[in-house]
Amino acid sequence: MFLCAYLNHFFYRFLHFLGKQQPDQTNKPTTTVNMSGLDGVEHKTLKVNGINMHVAELPGSGSGGDPIILFIHGFPELWYTWRHQMTALSSLGYRTIAPDLRGYGDTDAPEKVEDYTYFNMVGDLVALIDAVTGGDEPVFVVGHDWGAMIAWQLCMYRPEKVKALVNMSVLFSPRNPDRVPIPTLRRFLGDDYYICRFQKAGEIEAEFETLGTEKVLKDFLTYKTPGPLYLAKGKLFKSSENGGASSALPPWLTQEDLDYYVTKYENKGFTGPINYYRNIDRNWELTAPWTGAKIGVPVKFIVGDQDLTYNSPGAKEYISSGGFKKDVPLLDETVVLKGVGHFLHEEKPEEINQHIHSFFQKFL
Repeated sequence: MFLCAYLNHFFYRFLHFLGKQQPDQTNKPTTTVNMSGLDGVEHKTLKVNGINMHVAELPGSGSGGDPIILFIHGFPELWYTWRHQMTALSSLGYRTIAPDLRGYGDTDAPEKVEDYTYFNMVGDLVALIDAVTGGDEPVFVVGHDWGAMIAWQLCMYRPEKVKALVNMSVLFSPRNPDRVPIPTLRRFLGDDYYICRFQKAGEIEAEFETLGTEKVLKDFLTYKTPGPLYLAKGKLFKSSENGGASSALPPWLTQEDLDYYVTKYENKGFTGPINYYRNIDRNWELTAPWTGAKIGVPVKFIVGDQDLTYNSPGAKEYISSGGFKKDVPLLDETVVLKGVGHFLHEEKPEEINQHIHSFFQKFL
């Protein structure tokens, strides 16, 4: 489940527990792709913030005034992770837009590690929002995993761009000025903790190549152990501490789904997505001016009770003690889904779609 799950960067919550650019809108021709249950999805490439970004879109009523929902994926995902939400919510009259983030899928992957900071990601999304709205209106935002992390930052830096936010899996974590993230993680969780293993350029990519793209993605996406993920060298996904990965795909992930992910990751590789992790300390340095900042947009937060992030040290206490509400004053509701893991929007799409729609209806 993964990467995503781990990706939950709940490690930030763990640390807390321990102590108007106008875009160039030049685009390539739009194509319509038909996949199972995805008839009518339009694919285009937009020039935003200096990169070519692949964007998938399903129109709503087609009237031109439909409310826009921007979906932000996590790791190891793509725009495709939102297929169920796009189909359902476009049928309810929303214009649904889901990009491949920089480094992923059919979007450009800059070579420099330092080109994958929060500022780069938020810059991409602000330019994308301006491109699809004309720059004069906010949009609804839905984020998951790394996408949730980036959505929190978008709301801090440019709250006027976000009408309301539904975030999943990764809680907001206020910056701790006294703890540099990666050294802290090494000290408390060790060098085999997955985030620590991702730090050395090229190392984990070589191990993934040896293991094979399909196995890596399958093991990440089927991981469902609410505890720290360890990736010991030469023993990826084999440790009993990780609970092992299932040989069978879960009901919510078909072989066709997995094949789509595999095709894109074999073409693009893992370096771009993993570079997000290699900027964790750099992000901590760059965001010093936002120490103590709060989230100033309406929010609904959803998490599965089997999600690694929800079971990270301090997470439940942060919610129950009122800390989350203090840092996110316009928090409308925190929803905990019973028996659900990290990829909740794929595991329980109908329930998630209902939560998104009912919340956004309050702002129409």
